[in-house]
Amino acid sequence: MQTHSLFQLGNCGLITIFPALHKQFQVCYNKAMEHSFKPVEDLVFTDDFMFGAVMREPEICKGVLERLLQIKIDHIEYPELQKTISPFYTQKGVRLDVYVAGSDKIFDVECQTYKISNIGKRTRYYQAMIDMDSLLKGTDYSELKESFIIFICTDDPFNAGLPVYTFERKCKESDSVELNDKTHHLIFNASAYSKEKNQEIKDFLEFVKSNSPKSDFTKEIATMVQTKKFQNTFLNEYLAIQLHERDVEERAKQQGAIAKALSTAAILKQSNVDIELIAKSTGLSTAQIAAL
Repeated sequence: MQTHSLFQLGNCGLITIFPALHKQFQVCYNKAMEHSFKPVEDLVFTDDFMFGAVMREPEICKGVLERLLQIKIDHIEYPELQKTISPFYTQKGVRLDVYVAGSDKIFDVECQTYKISNIGKRTRYYQAMIDMDSLLKGTDYSELKESFIIFICTDDPFNAGLPVYTFERKCKESDSVELNDKTHHLIFNASAYSKEKNQEIKDFLEFVKSNSPKSDFTKEIATMVQTKKFQNTFLNEYLAIQLHERDVEERAKQQGAIAKALSTAAILKQSNVDIELIAKSTGLSTAQIAAL
């Protein structure tokens, strides 16, 4: 039996790493110890990075979609966004969690673990992103695939107590008239799983809310979550992303501190305080202060 060793990750807990991975991740762990973020062992299905990784498993992703939408999907693939559009959506700070295509349908699946007030506009943004990506790949607008924007929420974004909210465009003056634009926006509320009548959907939503698998399928997801925690690539990417986010936060803090110092220096300068004294008080250079 292979033994294992334990490393402390920040101040958050322990992560188990087999000896074969020891040297490869030693540098990452040493740097990670300088920061505090969720340790790998504590990750659950609904954590952003874990959700994306598990849903990259075709059979699990296909199983989730088939159960939530109650449809059969022949196969799924993971298309890459066009280079023209990829930088744009990255810069906006909103990323597609799971972008999946079937033979005649496109799916975007998002996992939301905190309430947001503008979820409607988020779905609109994702819809525009998916349609633009298809058009940039040469698809005529009349040939756009049927699309599903799916939000899996741990809490109720509308406070209406429904386990699922389905939005499709219909004529306001007549319910019998549909726009038939082939777009569907579904928002699942895991906190109301007990009200869901479909057993498969209920089991999945309960797992999302409680992280306690009961059905064979949710147990399969839970097993994959644990498997990912010991995969070389997953660990490497998770640590790299966490450290990158910390770097971004640190840069933002530094920029904020500089902006505050410049504002304070400007006020002191207007009050005719000596520049040398301002420099000592704010940490700015005399050249920076003189330029104000």
